[in-house]
Amino acid sequence: MSYAFYEFFAGGGMARAGLGTAHWRCLFANDVDLKKSRSYQENWGDDALRTGDIGTLTPPDLPGHADLVWASFPCQDLSLAGGGAGLKGERSGTFWPFWRLMQGLVAAQRAPKLIILENVCGTLTAHGGKDFTAIGATFQQAGYRFGALVIDAALFVPHSRPRLFMLGVHASGTIPAALFGAGASAPWHPKTLQATFARLPTADQANWLWWRLPLPALSEQIFADIIEANPTSVTWHTPAETQHLLAMMSAVNRAKVERAQQAGRRVVGTVYRRTRLDEQGARTQRAEVRFDDLAGCLRTPAGGSSRQIILIVHGAEVRSRLISSRETARLMGLPDTYRLPPSYNEAYHLTGDGVVVPVVRHLAQHLFEPLLAAWVGELRAAV
Repeated sequence: MSYAFYEFFAGGGMARAGLGTAHWRCLFANDVDLKKSRSYQENWGDDALRTGDIGTLTPPDLPGHADLVWASFPCQDLSLAGGGAGLKGERSGTFWPFWRLMQGLVAAQRAPKLIILENVCGTLTAHGGKDFTAIGATFQQAGYRFGALVIDAALFVPHSRPRLFMLGVHASGTIPAALFGAGASAPWHPKTLQATFARLPTADQANWLWWRLPLPALSEQIFADIIEANPTSVTWHTPAETQHLLAMMSAVNRAKVERAQQAGRRVVGTVYRRTRLDEQGARTQRAEVRFDDLAGCLRTPAGGSSRQIILIVHGAEVRSRLISSRETARLMGLPDTYRLPPSYNEAYHLTGDGVVVPVVRHLAQHLFEPLLAAWVGELRAAV
């Protein structure tokens, strides 16, 4: 079967990469960022892409009839590192013109069967849960049942990146019983999500779906596996720069490095610079390292964080450098054939703002495609 979709806040087309080409056709894609759009065009062509403000779009601009709509709307105002503006913020607030577009499709008898929203987990707690409640209410008012899952990319790639996926299915179709349960299930419905659900109005709770999703096969890939031996987008730090990085570490983090030096093998870790309080209560910049075979969550500077640093320890030798463009793409599950911008900053921004490709594929295989197949089967039976 073949299904059609629209992709909003498309970035470099990572949701499109996850859906794949075997069963999915992109009818329309949109992003406001010219640089990201250039990458989208280089990888997917420009026949479906329109670059510009989503607020200027109207339903007649969208060709055909989409079975699914994907929207990874901006996270900056919802993230813990952001300013806390939530859906009232200039960036995350672009959810509202997107939703007005969905309302227009519904009014024109072109309602998508599935609407998927993806964002940071801070969406659950923004404004005491009121933003998430507002999203749930919009689904219900538009005629959709609604549920959410929290998925950490670490189940698929060596990258700690929990994200919230909000799935709305139009109420006119039958939902196979195997795709939802009577209550929350681990690991998809953590306590934070359950607590947010408990605060929803009774009508929204009645409209809720506890989506059921199988666990993926255990991944054996670790962070060291994705490291480039000879990166071209970054250079190694000088010994003095590496020593300065080590000097920024607390005693706890220096002890981690010392244990890695005693391991008798090459150990690869990642470092983020963070502002912490020192022993006197003053704010100071610290370097924090992890050696758990996972990369920390990729964050762009626009999200209020530093770029990730790789630390390679082999006995007395300690080397450091920024994570490379290609390594960030690998952490997002993109193949090495994916064309990245030549600019390091542009590539980091593109991947750091994206959605992890294998996560999208898992959702498509176990939720989107079964839902749509059941819908098609129902329509054929009616004929």
